[in-house]
Amino acid sequence: MVIETSTARPRYRRVLLKLSGESFASDGAFGIHPDELASIAGEIAAALGNGLELAVVVGGGNIIRGARLAAVGKFDQSTADYMGMLGTVINGLALKEALHARGIESRVMSAIHVPSVAESFIRARALRHFEKGRVIILVAGTGNPFFTTDTCASLRAIELGAEALLKATKVDGVYSADPRQDTTATRFETLRFSQAIEKKLGVMDLTAMTMCMEHALPVIVFDYKVTGNIRRVIAGERVGTLVTA
Repeated sequence: MVIETSTARPRYRRVLLKLSGESFASDGAFGIHPDELASIAGEIAAALGNGLELAVVVGGGNIIRGARLAAVGKFDQSTADYMGMLGTVINGLALKEALHARGIESRVMSAIHVPSVAESFIRARALRHFEKGRVIILVAGTGNPFFTTDTCASLRAIELGAEALLKATKVDGVYSADPRQDTTATRFETLRFSQAIEKKLGVMDLTAMTMCMEHALPVIVFDYKVTGNIRRVIAGERVGTLVTA
């Protein structure tokens, strides 16, 4: 099945989309839910077109969370983090197959060596995939323990020359407090990295935000569950919260 891609001229020509592992699972559950996977793939497919170059960083929290496992299991966090990286490989392979079913060519590129299922990440090769019109799915984080997939997203976005980092969440932007717990919380339309860091708003981890700030890479935090939002963000519509330097 082939989904018609967007015909709107994109605001951004090359972007990196950060998907959490939880986006692959139903609410409160673990694993990969076929309906959630199909929804994500469909939204990505609908956003493509007009020369857009897209890389996707996937998390693995729906399968395993390294830091939590290390705390509960009382074993070395390095090992737990590597286990988490393998979880992202599983999600990346699932997304690749879901995109393939929609006629979208993609490649899975891993920061750790798993040649049987994914290419090793090499910047020049990734750029060549962009030239070929392929979606790049980046897995295994940075390949190092103690670094989050948010940091991976920032690193790869800068490395690949992305014009924006799109952070897909289940909330429609960045709030002054958790809107699920504080009814007085207000949503920011725009925000500076320095403000987000000072107010500890939890946009991303500190390392990731600092990298984006230093390289003037805008971050857009938005609700991916709203149909068409990925396409709208890429087109430059006012969706979510724009965080800039």
